[in-house]
Amino acid sequence: MTVLITGVAGFIANHLAYRLLEDGAEVVGIDNMSPYYDVTLKHARLQRLERFERFTPLVFDLCDGDRLEAAFADTAPDIVLHLAAQPGVRYSLEAPEVYVQSNLVGFANLLEACRKHPPRHVIYASSSSVYGANRALPSSEHAHTDHPLTLYAASKKANEVMAHSYSHLFGLVITGVRFFTVYGEWGRPDMAFFKFTDAILNGRPMDVYNQGKMSRDFTYVADVVEAVTRLIGHPPQLDETWDPHAPDPASSGVAPYRVFNIGNSKPVPLMTYIDLLQDALGKKAQINFTEMQPGEVQDTWADTHDLTALIGYAPATPVETGIANFVTWYKTYYGID
Repeated sequence: MTVLITGVAGFIANHLAYRLLEDGAEVVGIDNMSPYYDVTLKHARLQRLERFERFTPLVFDLCDGDRLEAAFADTAPDIVLHLAAQPGVRYSLEAPEVYVQSNLVGFANLLEACRKHPPRHVIYASSSSVYGANRALPSSEHAHTDHPLTLYAASKKANEVMAHSYSHLFGLVITGVRFFTVYGEWGRPDMAFFKFTDAILNGRPMDVYNQGKMSRDFTYVADVVEAVTRLIGHPPQLDETWDPHAPDPASSGVAPYRVFNIGNSKPVPLMTYIDLLQDALGKKAQINFTEMQPGEVQDTWADTHDLTALIGYAPATPVETGIANFVTWYKTYYGID
C-alpha cells in the first residue's frame, strides 16, 4: 500500500507517517516546511521518518498544482491523508491571505490531483472549530456547522463542502475527520499545551483566556493516529437512508462521503489541565488571566458514537497519561534535566 501524506513534517501527520511506516506501508510525504513555527522541529520530525527506506519526502507547496499532480502521477497513491494546512485561530486574524492560499487553494489542488489520479480512499483533516457558534454539546457530526467564528474555521468548513462536491461529481471516496484539541509528543509550539509548558519551565507569565473558565476535549495524539489508521480500511459508501428533504450533514446519499469527530469525549477544565502540567513539571505557573479572545469558544466536547460504531475504537487515553508522556518528550528533546 502506498500512502501519500500531506503536511508530513507537521505534528499529527508525522505521527501518522511513522505508524504507517512501522506497519509496512510505502509513504510519500509532502511538506512546504512553512516557517510559521520553528522549522528545526519540523526537520527533527522528518529525521524520525528518514530511517525507513519506504519513506519518500517531497518538499513543495500544495499551491503548486502542477508539482502536486506530477507527484500523484509518479507515486499512484492508494490512500491519501491530507493534513497540510495553515493552523491557528489567532493567526488567521493577522494573515488571512495565508489561510486562503494554504487551506483553500492548496486543498482545491489536492482534490484536482485526486480527480485525475483517483486513490481508493481520501481522508482529510477538518477541525472541531467548524462547530463555531453551535453551542449544543456534545458536538455531533449530525448537527449543522453553518456559523464558523474564524477564517480558520471557515476554511475547514469550506474543505468539507469542497470535498463533498468532488465526491459527488467524480466518485472520489472521501472521509473528513474533525480533530478535537490534539496534544502530545512532537506537538506544535503555537498550541496552548506547548506554550504553557515553555512558560512554566522558564518562569514566564502565561495568558489564560476567559479567566480560565473554559474546557477542552483534549485528545492524545496516539489515539488520533489509531482512529485514522483504522478509518483507512472503512471507506464510506452512499447512505441509503439519507433524506434529501432533511439532509444529514454527517453523510450523503449522493456521494461516497462521511465526516467523523475524533476526540476523547471527556472535556477537561482548562485550569485542571494546567494543574496537571504543573504537577508533571514540578513547577508552579505564573498566570495572567485575560478576557476571551475573538473567535474562541468556551467549551468543546466530541460525540464519538459514530466513530466507535464503525471502527470499534474511540480515543480514551487519560489526560494525566498524555501530559506525562508529553512532558517526558519535551524535557528530552530540549535537554532539560
